[in-house]
Amino acid sequence: MSLVVLGQAGGLVAVLKPPGRVVIPGRGPEPEVPLNAELQAQLGQRIWVVHRLDRDTSGVLLFALDEATHRAASLAFEHGEVKKRYLALVEGDVAAPLRLDVALVPGRKGKVRPAFPGEEGKPATTLVTPTERFGRVSWVDCEPLTGRQHQIRVHLKAAGHPLLVDPQYGKKEPLTESALGGQGEAVLLDRTPLHAARIALLGQVFQAPLPDDLQRVLGVLRG
Repeated sequence: MSLVVLGQAGGLVAVLKPPGRVVIPGRGPEPEVPLNAELQAQLGQRIWVVHRLDRDTSGVLLFALDEATHRAASLAFEHGEVKKRYLALVEGDVAAPLRLDVALVPGRKGKVRPAFPGEEGKPATTLVTPTERFGRVSWVDCEPLTGRQHQIRVHLKAAGHPLLVDPQYGKKEPLTESALGGQGEAVLLDRTPLHAARIALLGQVFQAPLPDDLQRVLGVLRG
C-alpha cells in the first residue's frame, strides 16, 4: 500500500504517517523499511527528512524535495519558526488550559526527564488546551513552542496527565473497549495516542486526518 501524500508545495511534501512506522533506518539486525526510503521509491526521486515523529505517533510528516528547501526548513526549526499542533488522549480531567514550562534533560535508555531543581536542562514549553472531557480521560490539543525529544509526552506526565498508553513514560498495557467505558473486550488502543494534526512551515500549512484507531476510541468515549 502506498503512503498517503497529504500535499506538495514550496519544495515540501507531506505524507500521512501511520502509527508503528519508523521515519529513518533503525539499528536492528533486520531493520524494517523506513518511511523515507518508501517515499523516495514511491516518488522516484531523492528526498530529505525535515523532521521526525516517534514510531507510534501518527499524523503529518514532512520531507523536502531539494537541498535548498531542506536547509531553509532546518533553519526554521532552529529559529522556532515552525507551528505544530498535536492531539492526544490523556489520563484525568484537564479542566482548563495549561502552560507547561518544564526544562528537560536526557534520561536512561533513550528517555527524557524533567530537570531537577537546580539542574540545568533545555528549556521546553508546551501549551495544552482541553478539547473534550470525559471524566477520567481528556482529549487535548497540544502546541509545543519548543521542539525537544519526547517533549509532549514528558510534559503531560509531569502535569499529571500522561498519555493513556505509553510504554516508555506510562502504562504499557493496551486498553480494551470496556476499560474506556464500552461493553466489549476488544483492544481499542495499543499505542501512544498522539497525533500530529497540523504543521505550518515556510509559508505552507499541512494537516492530517485523524486515524481510525483514535476515531474508534473517541466514539466509545462519546458513547
